[in-house]
Amino acid sequence: MRRAFAEVVLLGIAGGALGCWVLFYNLSYSAESLAHSLLPGLVVAALLGLPLLLGGAVGIVVAAVAVAVVARTPAVGRDTAVAVVVTGLFGLGVLLALSPAVPAGLGELLFGDVLGVSDSDLLFAALLVAVVVGALALLHGRLLVVGFDRTSARGLGVAPALVDAALLVLLALAVLVAVQGLGNLLVVAVLIAPAATARLLTRRMGTMLVVAAAVAIVAAMGGLYLSYYAGTAAGASIAGVLVATYLVAAAARGLIPARRRSAAA
Repeated sequence: MRRAFAEVVLLGIAGGALGCWVLFYNLSYSAESLAHSLLPGLVVAALLGLPLLLGGAVGIVVAAVAVAVVARTPAVGRDTAVAVVVTGLFGLGVLLALSPAVPAGLGELLFGDVLGVSDSDLLFAALLVAVVVGALALLHGRLLVVGFDRTSARGLGVAPALVDAALLVLLALAVLVAVQGLGNLLVVAVLIAPAATARLLTRRMGTMLVVAAAVAIVAAMGGLYLSYYAGTAAGASIAGVLVATYLVAAAARGLIPARRRSAAA
Protein backbone atom coordinates (compact mmCIF):
# COMPACT_ATOMS: atom_id res chain seq x y z
CA MET A 1 0.00 0.00 0.00
CA ARG A 2 2.86 2.41 0.74
CA ARG A 3 4.28 1.87 -2.73
CA ALA A 4 0.79 2.21 -4.19
CA PHE A 5 0.30 5.56 -2.48
CA ALA A 6 3.67 6.75 -3.77
CA GLU A 7 2.73 5.59 -7.27
CA VAL A 8 -0.61 7.43 -7.31
CA VAL A 9 1.09 10.62 -6.09
CA LEU A 10 3.48 10.41 -9.03
CA LEU A 11 0.59 9.65 -11.39
CA GLY A 12 -1.37 12.58 -10.00
CA ILE A 13 1.44 15.07 -10.44
CA ALA A 14 2.24 14.08 -14.00
CA GLY A 15 -1.26 13.21 -15.18
CA GLY A 16 -2.99 16.17 -13.56
CA ALA A 17 -0.58 18.81 -14.87
CA LEU A 18 -0.18 17.34 -18.34
CA GLY A 19 -3.91 16.67 -18.65
CA CYS A 20 -4.59 20.42 -18.56
CA TRP A 21 -2.54 20.88 -21.70
CA VAL A 22 -4.12 17.81 -23.26
CA LEU A 23 -7.54 19.44 -22.88
CA PHE A 24 -6.25 22.85 -23.94
CA TYR A 25 -4.80 21.42 -27.16
CA ASN A 26 -7.78 19.10 -27.80
CA LEU A 27 -5.62 16.00 -27.54
CA SER A 28 -7.98 13.83 -25.49
CA TYR A 29 -8.52 11.44 -28.38
CA SER A 30 -4.78 11.28 -29.02
CA ALA A 31 -4.17 10.43 -25.36
CA GLU A 32 -6.63 7.57 -25.49
CA SER A 33 -5.16 6.41 -28.80
CA LEU A 34 -1.62 6.32 -27.46
CA ALA A 35 -2.74 4.34 -24.43
CA HIS A 36 -4.56 1.73 -26.50
CA SER A 37 -1.94 1.44 -29.23
CA LEU A 38 0.84 0.32 -26.91
CA LEU A 39 -0.96 -2.93 -26.02
CA PRO A 40 0.99 -5.06 -28.55
CA GLY A 41 4.25 -3.80 -27.07
CA LEU A 42 3.08 -4.69 -23.56
CA VAL A 43 2.03 -8.21 -24.61
CA VAL A 44 5.27 -8.85 -26.51
CA ALA A 45 7.27 -7.68 -23.48
CA ALA A 46 5.27 -10.09 -21.30
CA LEU A 47 5.91 -12.93 -23.76
CA LEU A 48 9.67 -12.25 -23.83
CA GLY A 49 9.98 -11.60 -20.11
CA LEU A 50 11.08 -8.00 -20.65
CA PRO A 51 10.09 -4.95 -18.57
CA LEU A 52 6.60 -3.78 -19.49
CA LEU A 53 7.76 -0.17 -19.72
CA LEU A 54 10.24 -1.15 -22.43
CA GLY A 55 7.51 -2.88 -24.41
CA GLY A 56 5.17 0.06 -23.95
CA ALA A 57 7.82 2.50 -25.16
CA VAL A 58 8.41 0.47 -28.31
CA GLY A 59 4.65 0.19 -28.85
CA ILE A 60 4.18 3.97 -28.65
CA VAL A 61 7.02 4.60 -31.10
CA VAL A 62 5.57 2.10 -33.58
CA ALA A 63 2.12 3.68 -33.24
CA ALA A 64 3.47 7.21 -33.76
CA VAL A 65 5.39 6.18 -36.88
CA ALA A 66 2.38 4.29 -38.27
CA VAL A 67 0.07 7.28 -37.74
CA ALA A 68 2.57 9.63 -39.38
CA VAL A 69 2.91 7.36 -42.42
CA VAL A 70 -0.82 6.73 -42.88
CA ALA A 71 -1.68 10.41 -42.34
CA ARG A 72 0.48 11.37 -45.33
CA THR A 73 -2.03 9.71 -47.66
CA PRO A 74 -4.10 12.56 -49.17
CA ALA A 75 -7.32 10.54 -49.20
CA VAL A 76 -7.00 9.69 -45.49
CA GLY A 77 -7.42 12.39 -42.85
CA ARG A 78 -5.37 12.44 -39.67
CA ASP A 79 -8.29 11.43 -37.45
CA THR A 80 -9.08 8.51 -39.74
CA ALA A 81 -5.42 7.51 -39.76
CA VAL A 82 -5.30 7.54 -35.96
CA ALA A 83 -8.51 5.47 -35.73
CA VAL A 84 -7.26 2.88 -38.23
CA VAL A 85 -3.82 2.53 -36.64
CA VAL A 86 -5.11 2.41 -33.07
CA THR A 87 -7.84 -0.15 -33.71
CA GLY A 88 -5.43 -2.24 -35.76
CA LEU A 89 -2.73 -2.22 -33.06
CA PHE A 90 -5.23 -2.85 -30.27
CA GLY A 91 -6.67 -5.80 -32.21
CA LEU A 92 -3.14 -7.11 -32.78
CA GLY A 93 -2.48 -6.85 -29.05
CA VAL A 94 -5.61 -8.83 -28.25
CA LEU A 95 -4.64 -11.54 -30.76
CA LEU A 96 -1.16 -11.79 -29.26
CA ALA A 97 -2.69 -11.97 -25.80
CA LEU A 98 -4.61 -15.09 -26.82
CA SER A 99 -1.32 -16.96 -27.29
CA PRO A 100 -0.93 -19.88 -24.86
CA ALA A 101 2.56 -18.60 -24.09
CA VAL A 102 1.27 -15.37 -22.54
CA PRO A 103 1.93 -15.52 -18.78
CA ALA A 104 -0.91 -15.28 -16.30
CA GLY A 105 -2.00 -11.81 -15.32
CA LEU A 106 -3.07 -10.36 -18.65
CA GLY A 107 -5.61 -8.31 -16.72
CA GLU A 108 -2.71 -6.34 -15.25
CA LEU A 109 -1.84 -5.14 -18.76
CA LEU A 110 -5.38 -3.95 -19.36
CA PHE A 111 -6.38 -2.68 -15.92
CA GLY A 112 -3.04 -2.17 -14.18
CA ASP A 113 -1.77 -3.40 -10.83
CA VAL A 114 -0.96 -0.37 -8.70
CA LEU A 115 -0.63 -2.63 -5.65
CA GLY A 116 2.07 -4.65 -7.38
CA VAL A 117 4.56 -1.91 -8.27
CA SER A 118 8.12 -2.52 -7.14
CA ASP A 119 10.76 -0.13 -5.85
CA SER A 120 12.42 -0.12 -9.27
CA ASP A 121 9.07 0.72 -10.89
CA LEU A 122 8.69 3.66 -8.50
CA LEU A 123 12.20 4.89 -9.23
CA PHE A 124 11.65 4.74 -12.97
CA ALA A 125 8.27 6.45 -12.63
CA ALA A 126 9.80 9.19 -10.48
CA LEU A 127 12.45 9.86 -13.14
CA LEU A 128 9.84 10.08 -15.90
CA VAL A 129 7.62 12.35 -13.80
CA ALA A 130 10.59 14.63 -13.10
CA VAL A 131 11.25 14.85 -16.84
CA VAL A 132 7.57 15.60 -17.61
CA VAL A 133 7.18 18.25 -14.90
CA GLY A 134 10.53 19.87 -15.70
CA ALA A 135 9.72 20.01 -19.41
CA LEU A 136 6.27 21.48 -18.74
CA ALA A 137 7.86 24.20 -16.60
CA LEU A 138 10.36 25.06 -19.33
CA LEU A 139 7.73 25.00 -22.09
CA HIS A 140 4.98 26.80 -20.12
CA GLY A 141 5.29 30.12 -21.97
CA ARG A 142 5.55 28.50 -25.39
CA LEU A 143 2.59 26.24 -24.69
CA LEU A 144 0.50 29.27 -23.75
CA VAL A 145 1.52 31.20 -26.86
CA VAL A 146 0.71 28.38 -29.26
CA GLY A 147 -2.44 27.40 -27.43
CA PHE A 148 -3.94 30.88 -27.35
CA ASP A 149 -2.74 32.24 -30.72
CA ARG A 150 -1.21 29.63 -33.00
CA THR A 151 -1.24 31.88 -36.08
CA SER A 152 0.84 34.59 -34.39
CA ALA A 153 3.20 32.21 -32.58
CA ARG A 154 5.87 32.29 -35.29
CA GLY A 155 5.99 36.06 -35.12
CA LEU A 156 6.80 35.72 -31.43
CA GLY A 157 9.62 33.26 -32.14
CA VAL A 158 7.74 30.11 -31.21
CA ALA A 159 7.46 27.18 -33.65
CA PRO A 160 4.02 25.53 -33.22
CA ALA A 161 5.16 22.25 -34.79
CA LEU A 162 7.98 21.85 -32.27
CA VAL A 163 5.69 22.67 -29.36
CA ASP A 164 3.12 20.15 -30.59
CA ALA A 165 5.80 17.48 -30.96
CA ALA A 166 7.18 18.17 -27.48
CA LEU A 167 3.70 17.93 -25.96
CA LEU A 168 3.07 14.59 -27.67
CA VAL A 169 6.39 13.22 -26.43
CA LEU A 170 5.52 14.27 -22.88
CA LEU A 171 2.09 12.68 -23.30
CA ALA A 172 3.74 9.43 -24.34
CA LEU A 173 6.00 9.53 -21.26
CA ALA A 174 3.02 10.17 -18.98
CA VAL A 175 1.15 7.25 -20.50
CA LEU A 176 4.15 5.00 -19.84
CA VAL A 177 4.17 6.09 -16.20
CA ALA A 178 0.43 5.64 -15.69
CA VAL A 179 0.07 2.33 -17.52
CA GLN A 180 1.87 0.51 -14.66
CA GLY A 181 -0.81 1.46 -12.17
CA LEU A 182 -3.97 1.87 -14.24
CA GLY A 183 -3.30 -0.34 -17.23
CA ASN A 184 -3.94 0.07 -20.91
CA LEU A 185 -7.69 0.72 -20.65
CA LEU A 186 -7.92 3.01 -17.62
CA VAL A 187 -4.84 5.20 -18.07
CA VAL A 188 -6.81 8.00 -19.74
CA ALA A 189 -8.80 8.59 -16.54
CA VAL A 190 -5.86 10.16 -14.71
CA LEU A 191 -5.08 12.40 -17.68
CA ILE A 192 -8.55 13.70 -18.50
CA ALA A 193 -10.79 13.57 -15.41
CA PRO A 194 -8.66 15.71 -13.03
CA ALA A 195 -7.98 18.33 -15.71
CA ALA A 196 -11.67 18.46 -16.66
CA THR A 197 -12.56 18.91 -12.99
CA ALA A 198 -10.00 21.70 -12.58
CA ARG A 199 -11.32 23.46 -15.66
CA LEU A 200 -14.74 23.66 -14.02
CA LEU A 201 -13.28 25.18 -10.86
CA THR A 202 -10.63 27.61 -12.14
CA ARG A 203 -10.16 30.35 -14.73
CA ARG A 204 -6.36 30.64 -15.01
CA MET A 205 -3.99 28.04 -16.43
CA GLY A 206 -1.52 28.21 -13.54
CA THR A 207 -4.25 27.60 -10.98
CA MET A 208 -5.75 24.88 -13.16
CA LEU A 209 -2.44 22.98 -13.23
CA VAL A 210 -2.18 22.98 -9.43
CA VAL A 211 -5.84 22.08 -8.86
CA ALA A 212 -5.73 19.26 -11.43
CA ALA A 213 -2.68 17.68 -9.80
CA ALA A 214 -4.27 18.00 -6.33
CA VAL A 215 -7.56 16.50 -7.54
CA ALA A 216 -5.73 13.61 -9.20
CA ILE A 217 -3.72 12.81 -6.05
CA VAL A 218 -6.64 13.05 -3.62
CA ALA A 219 -9.06 11.13 -5.85
CA ALA A 220 -6.48 8.42 -6.55
CA MET A 221 -5.85 7.98 -2.83
CA GLY A 222 -9.60 7.81 -2.31
CA GLY A 223 -9.74 5.09 -4.93
CA LEU A 224 -7.10 3.10 -3.06
CA TYR A 225 -9.06 3.36 0.19
CA LEU A 226 -12.23 2.33 -1.65
CA SER A 227 -10.41 -0.66 -3.10
CA TYR A 228 -9.10 -1.67 0.34
CA TYR A 229 -12.40 -1.45 2.22
CA ALA A 230 -14.79 -2.51 -0.57
CA GLY A 231 -12.58 -5.29 -1.94
CA THR A 232 -12.68 -3.88 -5.49
CA ALA A 233 -9.96 -3.68 -8.13
CA ALA A 234 -7.53 -0.86 -7.33
CA GLY A 235 -7.16 0.54 -10.85
CA ALA A 236 -10.89 0.50 -11.55
CA SER A 237 -11.61 2.07 -8.15
CA ILE A 238 -9.16 4.90 -8.82
CA ALA A 239 -10.66 5.56 -12.25
CA GLY A 240 -14.17 5.46 -10.78
CA VAL A 241 -13.37 8.01 -8.06
CA LEU A 242 -11.64 10.29 -10.59
CA VAL A 243 -14.73 10.31 -12.81
CA ALA A 244 -17.05 10.68 -9.81
CA THR A 245 -15.08 13.74 -8.70
CA TYR A 246 -15.65 15.35 -12.08
CA LEU A 247 -19.37 14.58 -11.95
CA VAL A 248 -19.67 16.13 -8.48
CA ALA A 249 -17.82 19.25 -9.62
CA ALA A 250 -20.01 19.54 -12.72
CA ALA A 251 -23.18 19.15 -10.66
CA ALA A 252 -21.99 21.72 -8.11
CA ARG A 253 -21.18 24.21 -10.84
CA GLY A 254 -24.62 23.73 -12.35
CA LEU A 255 -26.31 24.32 -8.99
CA ILE A 256 -24.51 27.58 -8.21
CA PRO A 257 -25.93 29.59 -11.16
CA ALA A 258 -29.39 28.14 -10.46
CA ARG A 259 -29.22 29.35 -6.85
CA ARG A 260 -28.07 32.78 -7.97
CA ARG A 261 -30.97 33.06 -10.40
CA SER A 262 -33.38 32.01 -7.65
CA ALA A 263 -31.93 34.61 -5.28
CA ALA A 264 -32.16 37.32 -7.93
CA ALA A 265 -35.77 36.43 -8.62
